Amino acid sequence: MPVVHQPRRRFVQSALAASAAIAMPALAQAPAFPAKPIRLICPWPAGGSTDAVMRALAESAGKALGGQVVVDNKAGASGMLGPNELVNAAPDGYTLSQITIGVARLPHMQKMQFDPLKDFTYIACLTGYTFGIVVRADSPIKSIKDLVDYAKANPGKFTYGSTGNGTTPHLAVEEFCMKAGIKLQHIPFKGSADGMQAVLGGHVMSHSDATGWGPHVDAGTCRLLATYGSKRTKRWPNVPTLQELGYETLADSPFGIGGPKGMPAALTSRLHDAFKKTLEDPAVLASFDKYDQSVIYMNTADYTKFIAETYVKEKTIIEKLGLAMKT
Repeated sequence: MPVVHQPRRRFVQSALAASAAIAMPALAQAPAFPAKPIRLICPWPAGGSTDAVMRALAESAGKALGGQVVVDNKAGASGMLGPNELVNAAPDGYTLSQITIGVARLPHMQKMQFDPLKDFTYIACLTGYTFGIVVRADSPIKSIKDLVDYAKANPGKFTYGSTGNGTTPHLAVEEFCMKAGIKLQHIPFKGSADGMQAVLGGHVMSHSDATGWGPHVDAGTCRLLATYGSKRTKRWPNVPTLQELGYETLADSPFGIGGPKGMPAALTSRLHDAFKKTLEDPAVLASFDKYDQSVIYMNTADYTKFIAETYVKEKTIIEKLGLAMKT
C-alpha cells in the first residue's frame, strides 16, 4: 500500500498539537476577575442615606477586589428594581444589587418578577437601618401622644410619607396604627431624598424612614418623634422607641449584597471576602455612623438561611396587617 498519506497525516497531527500548545497558555492567561467595572445597583435615589452608604461600600470593595465597583441608582418599586434586574443578569459577578428584606416580604403582598428563594445568590449581609418618624420642626405635633390624639380626632387626615409600599418604614407605621387604634394616610415615595423634600416642603405632615432625616433633626429643621428599634439610639438618647411607649412595634431591617442565581462558588467567595473586608474600612464605618447603622454581618450561607426564615415570618406579619395579596 502506498505511503503518500503519511506526510499529510503528520502535518495534521502537528497542526493539532501546535493549536493545543497555543490554546493552553491562552486559557491560563484568561483575565482575572474583575476585568471590567462591576455594576452595583442601589435601588434608591441618589442623595439619600442608602446611596451614601452604598457608595462607601462600592469604593471600599473595589479596592479589595483590585477593580472598580460603580453604583447605579435604580429608584422605585419599594427598592425592588435592583433585584428585578438580577433575574436576567449573567451570573458572572458584574451585576450586583443591594438586597433588603423587602425581597422576602413583597412577594406576599403582590406579584413579583422573582422568587426570593430561587433567583438570587445572597453574597453577604453587611449592615442595617435605624428607623424613625419625623415631623417638621414647626409642626404642632410634638410627641407620639400628640400624633395619636390628632389621628383619633381626625381619622385618616394625618399624612405620612415612606420609602414605598411594603417597605419597613411603611409597615412599621401600619403596625403602630393597628396597636394605637388609629388610621393615617400613607404617601409612598421613591426614597429618602424625595420623602424628606416632601415633609420639609409641607406636602406631608410626617415622614417614616431610615436616618436620612438625621441631619435635619440635628440641624433643628425636623423633630424626631420616635424610633422603631429595641432600644434608644446613641445619637438621640432622649427620643423614645415605639416599643417603650407601649405600642409593641419593633422594626429591624438588615441589608446586604446579592447577585444572580447560579454564580460559581469561587466567584461568590471572592465577592463575599471583598465586601466583608469593607467592614474594616474606617470610611465605610464612618458612613454607617453618620446614618446610625451598625455592622450586621452574615456570610453567604447564614444570609441565605436568614432570607428563607424571614420569608416565612413576613408572611405572618403581612397577613396580620391585612396586606396580603388577594388570591
